[in-house]
Amino acid sequence: MIDTRDNAMLKEMLGIKHAIIQAPMAGGITTAELVAGVSDAGGLGMIGGGSLEAPALSKLIRQVKKKTTHSFGVNLFVPWDFQVTTADMARAFDTLKLVYDKLGIEQEPVTPATPESVELRFEQQIDAVIEDRVPVCSFIFGIPDNRHIERLKEAGIVVLATATTVSEAEEIERAGFDAVVMQGAEAGGHRGSFLKGVEDSLNGLMTLIPETQDHTNIPLIAAGGIMDGRGIAAARILGASGVQLGTAFLSAEESGAHKVHKQALSKDRDTPSVLTRLFTGRAARAVKNRFIQEMTEHDEHVVEYPVHRKLTQPIQDASKTAGSTEYAMLLAGQGKNMARQLPVKSLVAKLVEETEAFSLRI
Repeated sequence: MIDTRDNAMLKEMLGIKHAIIQAPMAGGITTAELVAGVSDAGGLGMIGGGSLEAPALSKLIRQVKKKTTHSFGVNLFVPWDFQVTTADMARAFDTLKLVYDKLGIEQEPVTPATPESVELRFEQQIDAVIEDRVPVCSFIFGIPDNRHIERLKEAGIVVLATATTVSEAEEIERAGFDAVVMQGAEAGGHRGSFLKGVEDSLNGLMTLIPETQDHTNIPLIAAGGIMDGRGIAAARILGASGVQLGTAFLSAEESGAHKVHKQALSKDRDTPSVLTRLFTGRAARAVKNRFIQEMTEHDEHVVEYPVHRKLTQPIQDASKTAGSTEYAMLLAGQGKNMARQLPVKSLVAKLVEETEAFSLRI
């Protein structure tokens, strides 16, 4: 049943006209122009800040503020425990050397991240979000410590977190978050699972949203495979108060995605997006390509995220420089073939128009 009250409450909470959130894609995709453009169009632009050092994050926040006076947000990665030994690194290097040699690039020594360095960066990112007075802060990969949530709320910042199961959504509600982003199996990018393994958290939005609505009381934001007004209307009917779109904004003119990435979305309609940990060490949905096909048999040599991402980054960069999709990480959701290359303000206006054609507000 459609709850217009929760939709209105979510929009008021986030300070937006339309409950359309641009997913916080990291890796330089969420440019200041993209974030500000979504916010100016009445949605909520989001900075993908999880992989940024605090000074770079502050710089991007300030760039966004120069371009818009409307509400926007920052997304951060909750720190996690991981362990990568010297032997693990050596095995991963040896396996990836096959691809390095094929692309004619040299393997450079890599200083792996540690849980301590990830935790320190997170603390500094929280400081930056508070000091720069960002209106909204969202999280993925888990729930931060209560002290972080309390600091953000004391600063008047709206806090969101990502769930892939009903149990995770319940944990997020108990932790005091204002709303929860429900990430369906259709979603591109990294999986936000944190209570169980990825294989136990691959429910599609068709079941995930209504089931979560039955067990929680905070507003639900649907994410995964939503590309147009039909998807938005379906999510609202299922019980979502708002929606979060990533792949739909990936191909926008203001997106920082490489042209190879944008072209890959609709280049071959028979090429699916699949779940893989081969690029980063953590399960993510990306367009299937030669790297995934060739390296699948070496899955046991993949080290943990974020270390493995650093090992494959030169491969990805070389592939894009060559104008090839074959060895690049092309994160995308299942709805990738419906991507539209439009200016971001036109895209948001189109999404609103398409949704209202179903006599639904967003």
